[in-house]
Amino acid sequence: MSQEPDPAQLLGLTADEELLADDGDSLPESMGRPPMIPMTRSGAAIVGVGATLTGVTLFGGIALTLLGAIDGVSSGFGALALIAVVLGVIMISTHWGWVHVAEFSANAIHSRRNSEIEQERFTWLRTLEPYTRYEVSTEAETDGSLTLATVRHRPVPTNPGHFTFVRELVDPERHPDEEPAAQIAERAEHLRREAALMTERERARFQAAADVQQRALLGQANEEEHLQARRATSEALAQQINTNLRDPPVTE
Repeated sequence: MSQEPDPAQLLGLTADEELLADDGDSLPESMGRPPMIPMTRSGAAIVGVGATLTGVTLFGGIALTLLGAIDGVSSGFGALALIAVVLGVIMISTHWGWVHVAEFSANAIHSRRNSEIEQERFTWLRTLEPYTRYEVSTEAETDGSLTLATVRHRPVPTNPGHFTFVRELVDPERHPDEEPAAQIAERAEHLRREAALMTERERARFQAAADVQQRALLGQANEEEHLQARRATSEALAQQINTNLRDPPVTE
């Protein structure tokens, strides 16, 4: 088992956004999960409307251009023929714009609807504390045996001011299929109790380091207050002395 991280080196760090990539599925169940972003089809429907308008505009522009050209050839390009050709060319040249408008509208709607949920997800990140968690996993093997393993989620610093968790398997145990199920279940429960105790030990270590830091900050704040009070007293005395020097007492 690798050495446990020093809690003092992780104080003040916040969870990295990468932990939201799989909606927290790689983390222990005890840490909870971030709010899920709801699936919606409105964006796809808007993009579909944009694609339809793109097709209508393209083929409508081609039809207007051809009709205007045919009418112009037969009638000498009157006003109606010229207007039809111009409108047709404009529609053909701008038909892709409908797709971009639809995509922009869909993204704007999606962003507006999910902004509150995204904020809640980042709030959830800030609740995660950087101490090691342990849990027990079970996995059925192809030969019918069962593997019990303690999973260690170890916090490590990432980007400046952030941390993530590294998932490690600790002492996996393979139990053959002929082993009594009750015996395997008892062993699994024993490992779970040990995992809970180790997690609590790491939480206590982190909390102790956080308490030490908090007391140090409070002591620093009190010292700063005392320093400011002494400075204010000195400034008042200096001002009084300077006033007496400028206005000496009248002597007879």
